Amino acid sequence: MSKNKYGKYQKTSVQSASREKLLLLLYEGAIKYMKRAKHAIQKDNIKGRGENVGYAYDIVCELNNTLDHNVGGDIAKNLEKLYMFVNDKLVEANIKNSEESLDDAIKVFQILYDGWKEAIEKLKAEDKKKVG
Repeated sequence: MSKNKYGKYQKTSVQSASREKLLLLLYEGAIKYMKRAKHAIQKDNIKGRGENVGYAYDIVCELNNTLDHNVGGDIAKNLEKLYMFVNDKLVEANIKNSEESLDDAIKVFQILYDGWKEAIEKLKAEDKKKVG
Protein backbone atom coordinates (compact mmCIF):
# COMPACT_ATOMS: atom_id res chain seq x y z
CA MET A 1 0.00 0.00 0.00
CA SER A 2 1.42 3.40 -0.92
CA LYS A 3 2.19 5.92 1.82
CA ASN A 4 -0.60 8.23 0.68
CA LYS A 5 -3.23 5.48 0.73
CA TYR A 6 -1.99 4.23 4.09
CA GLY A 7 -2.19 7.76 5.51
CA LYS A 8 -5.79 8.10 4.29
CA TYR A 9 -6.61 4.70 5.79
CA GLN A 10 -5.12 5.73 9.14
CA LYS A 11 -7.00 9.02 9.14
CA THR A 12 -10.30 7.27 8.38
CA SER A 13 -9.61 4.65 11.06
CA VAL A 14 -9.03 7.31 13.69
CA GLN A 15 -12.01 9.41 12.65
CA SER A 16 -14.38 6.45 12.80
CA ALA A 17 -12.98 4.92 16.00
CA SER A 18 -14.96 4.72 19.23
CA ARG A 19 -13.81 6.70 22.26
CA GLU A 20 -12.47 3.49 23.78
CA LYS A 21 -10.47 2.67 20.65
CA LEU A 22 -9.11 6.24 20.51
CA LEU A 23 -7.93 5.92 24.11
CA LEU A 24 -6.07 2.71 23.29
CA LEU A 25 -4.61 4.28 20.13
CA LEU A 26 -3.26 7.18 22.18
CA TYR A 27 -1.61 4.83 24.63
CA GLU A 28 -0.19 2.74 21.78
CA GLY A 29 1.17 5.87 20.13
CA ALA A 30 2.81 7.15 23.31
CA ILE A 31 4.43 3.77 23.96
CA LYS A 32 5.63 3.59 20.34
CA TYR A 33 7.25 7.04 20.55
CA MET A 34 8.85 6.25 23.92
CA LYS A 35 10.38 3.10 22.44
CA ARG A 36 11.58 5.04 19.41
CA ALA A 37 13.17 7.62 21.72
CA LYS A 38 14.93 4.83 23.59
CA HIS A 39 16.20 3.39 20.31
CA ALA A 40 17.41 6.86 19.31
CA ILE A 41 19.37 7.12 22.58
CA GLN A 42 20.97 3.76 21.84
CA LYS A 43 21.96 5.03 18.38
CA ASP A 44 23.19 8.38 19.78
CA ASN A 45 20.55 10.13 17.65
CA ILE A 46 19.86 13.33 19.57
CA LYS A 47 17.36 14.66 17.04
CA GLY A 48 15.39 11.40 16.99
CA ARG A 49 15.37 11.25 20.78
CA GLY A 50 14.05 14.79 21.06
CA GLU A 51 11.38 14.40 18.41
CA ASN A 52 10.03 11.13 19.78
CA VAL A 53 10.09 12.31 23.39
CA GLY A 54 8.19 15.38 22.20
CA TYR A 55 5.54 13.31 20.44
CA ALA A 56 5.08 11.08 23.49
CA TYR A 57 4.95 14.12 25.77
CA ASP A 58 2.22 15.69 23.62
CA ILE A 59 0.11 12.52 23.80
CA VAL A 60 0.48 12.28 27.57
CA CYS A 61 -0.52 15.94 27.89
CA GLU A 62 -3.57 15.33 25.70
CA LEU A 63 -4.60 12.37 27.85
CA ASN A 64 -4.15 14.49 30.97
CA ASN A 65 -6.13 17.39 29.48
CA THR A 66 -9.10 15.15 28.71
CA LEU A 67 -9.49 13.92 32.29
CA ASP A 68 -12.86 14.87 33.76
CA HIS A 69 -12.30 15.28 37.49
CA ASN A 70 -16.01 15.85 38.13
CA VAL A 71 -16.90 12.44 36.73
CA GLY A 72 -13.65 10.56 37.34
CA GLY A 73 -13.07 11.52 40.96
CA ASP A 74 -10.17 9.64 42.54
CA ILE A 75 -9.47 7.71 39.34
CA ALA A 76 -8.95 10.97 37.45
CA LYS A 77 -6.72 12.30 40.25
CA ASN A 78 -4.60 9.15 40.21
CA LEU A 79 -4.35 9.14 36.43
CA GLU A 80 -3.27 12.78 36.53
CA LYS A 81 -0.49 11.89 38.98
CA LEU A 82 0.65 9.04 36.74
CA TYR A 83 0.59 11.24 33.64
CA MET A 84 2.64 13.90 35.45
CA PHE A 85 5.12 11.23 36.58
CA VAL A 86 5.45 9.98 33.00
CA ASN A 87 5.94 13.49 31.64
CA ASP A 88 8.61 14.13 34.27
CA LYS A 89 10.35 10.92 33.16
CA LEU A 90 10.13 12.01 29.52
CA VAL A 91 11.73 15.37 30.31
CA GLU A 92 14.40 13.62 32.35
CA ALA A 93 15.05 11.17 29.51
CA ASN A 94 15.50 14.01 27.07
CA ILE A 95 17.73 16.13 29.31
CA LYS A 96 19.86 13.30 30.70
CA ASN A 97 19.77 11.03 27.63
CA SER A 98 18.37 8.38 29.98
CA GLU A 99 17.09 5.03 28.78
CA GLU A 100 16.13 4.20 32.37
CA SER A 101 13.74 7.14 32.53
CA LEU A 102 12.11 5.96 29.32
CA ASP A 103 11.87 2.44 30.70
CA ASP A 104 10.01 3.83 33.73
CA ALA A 105 7.62 5.79 31.49
CA ILE A 106 7.05 2.81 29.19
CA LYS A 107 6.34 0.52 32.14
CA VAL A 108 3.68 2.86 33.55
CA PHE A 109 2.02 3.34 30.18
CA GLN A 110 2.10 -0.36 29.36
CA ILE A 111 0.37 -1.15 32.66
CA LEU A 112 -2.25 1.54 32.04
CA TYR A 113 -2.76 0.33 28.46
CA ASP A 114 -3.21 -3.27 29.58
CA GLY A 115 -5.65 -2.21 32.30
CA TRP A 116 -7.76 -0.10 29.97
CA LYS A 117 -7.76 -2.79 27.31
CA GLU A 118 -8.93 -5.41 29.81
CA ALA A 119 -11.63 -3.10 31.20
CA ILE A 120 -12.93 -2.29 27.72
CA GLU A 121 -13.01 -5.97 26.76
CA LYS A 122 -14.97 -6.80 29.94
CA LEU A 123 -17.49 -4.04 29.27
CA LYS A 124 -17.97 -5.23 25.70
CA ALA A 125 -18.48 -8.81 26.90
CA GLU A 126 -21.07 -7.65 29.44
CA ASP A 127 -22.87 -5.63 26.77
CA LYS A 128 -23.00 -8.69 24.51
CA LYS A 129 -24.53 -10.75 27.32
CA LYS A 130 -27.20 -8.08 27.87
CA VAL A 131 -28.05 -7.92 24.16
CA GLY A 132 -27.76 -11.62 23.38
